[in-house]
Amino acid sequence: MKRLFRGGTVVSGSAAFRADVLTEGEKIIRVAPEIEESADEVVDCSGKLLLPGFIDAHTHFDLDVCNTTTADDFYSGSRAALRGGTTTVIDFACPNKGESLGYGLELWHKKAEKCQCDYGFHMTIDDWNESIEAELDDMFAAGIPTFKMYMTYPAMMIGDGPMYEAMKAIHARGGLCGVHCENSGVIDSLVAEKKAAGENSVCCHPETRPDYLEAEAVSRLLRIAQAADSPIIIVHTTNAAAMEEVAHARDRGQTVYVETCPQYLTLDKSCYYQEDWLESAKYVCSPPLRTEYDQAVLWQGLRDGAVQTVSTDHCSFTTAQKLAGKDSFTAIPGGMPGVETRGEVVYTAGVASGRIDLPTFVRALSENPARLYGLYPRKGVLAAGSDADIVIYDPAADHVLTAEGTASKCDYSPYEGFKTVGSIEQVYLRNALAVNHGAVQETQGIYLKRGASTL
Repeated sequence: MKRLFRGGTVVSGSAAFRADVLTEGEKIIRVAPEIEESADEVVDCSGKLLLPGFIDAHTHFDLDVCNTTTADDFYSGSRAALRGGTTTVIDFACPNKGESLGYGLELWHKKAEKCQCDYGFHMTIDDWNESIEAELDDMFAAGIPTFKMYMTYPAMMIGDGPMYEAMKAIHARGGLCGVHCENSGVIDSLVAEKKAAGENSVCCHPETRPDYLEAEAVSRLLRIAQAADSPIIIVHTTNAAAMEEVAHARDRGQTVYVETCPQYLTLDKSCYYQEDWLESAKYVCSPPLRTEYDQAVLWQGLRDGAVQTVSTDHCSFTTAQKLAGKDSFTAIPGGMPGVETRGEVVYTAGVASGRIDLPTFVRALSENPARLYGLYPRKGVLAAGSDADIVIYDPAADHVLTAEGTASKCDYSPYEGFKTVGSIEQVYLRNALAVNHGAVQETQGIYLKRGASTL
């Protein structure tokens, strides 16, 4: 089908300009101020924004964790993604310790067969030995050039020495590592102190995972990356102290990419101190929510380019699953839904509030993730030859976010009652209408083999 999007404001990572967009098949074939060409369908975009489909490079669908499984599998999670303007997700294939990378990849391919948006995988490194290293070339051949490691969680962390070795081996092949940074040992000691004192409220979660222990881990990771002479990605960065460590590393000449999330830009640690235990538990995630000052620093980072991407760390659990931690705060499953609300929340709190401009918004949600994760220019931009992943955003169609009626299987929203400025009107996935005024259509996502970073 040939489709003409007429009269909208096209937004790229560098500008916003009035243009028409012509698509045919799955691709964009032309972007120009005025296109006078016949089409099977003309979409009137007057007064609307035309945005490249968002990319969420940090989701956890159908993940077994905390003795349960995330509420959203690839079907419901990808439908939630599409409803929020996200046309591509990069999830994490997570083999357990003792399992091969190949096994993990095969398992995640099976999980993702019902994915409604386009998708790729990062591979987690929960073990490091000769057999794991021997599988790296297979991962690159499968289109997986990015790997995740943890500096916390005993079931996932491998330690500083093996992390250094893995970083070197991955960088030598042209890949990148992203790392969850928190000081596991001190956190464990703080948890033990809370439990010994008989404390068990939800606020024990942020109090045992303070910002400076995230910053310490960021600092240590960056020195390890310096020793490995490797670029690095800091995932879900939450606070000013961590950003200071990133600035020091960049001053040394290191290449450091920073990801943050909507929850760290808009929510704060007061969420953990509500009278209702369950209301507080809904916001348990790691690292925890921080302060309004930390939010301001992250927004500044987006403005000046110190923060490159905004992903969600979508890891959804129902209220019933959160209640599993009623008798022990460490048993509350950590994670929140976010893939469905990211675009509207960041537009409202960022663009409409004057914290960032439209090109910065598109860089953080579309262009930079595409460049960083080896998908550009197929994804992340509205340009001839790119996939026709198009979000039509109506800046005048305000609405209120609620859990009711969402595509996610999670039964609550961290943004319940949040009034948006504007809303997503339509979403096209490779030129197929995927979302129409909130109604998600049946689509079929494809697996994306990714190349080297171009950011």
